[in-house]
Amino acid sequence: MDAKRVTANLPAALLQDAMAVTGEGITETLVEGLKLVRRSGAFKKAMLLQGKIQLDVDLEESRERRRR
Repeated sequence: MDAKRVTANLPAALLQDAMAVTGEGITETLVEGLKLVRRSGAFKKAMLLQGKIQLDVDLEESRERRRR
C-alpha cells in the first residue's frame, strides 16, 4: 500500500470517539473512515442506477442451478 503523510486539524472529541469505536490507533481509524467514505460513494452511484437496468432473472431457476 502506498502511503501519503498528511497533516490535518481534526476535532479531538470526534477523533477520540472514532478511535473508541474502532479500538485502533489514529492511522487505522482514519483509514477505516476513508474506506467508509469510499464505500458510501460507490453506494450512491449504484442507487443512481436504480430502475435504469432491466434484469430478466428467473429466481427459481437461479436457486436450482448446481453449486460448485
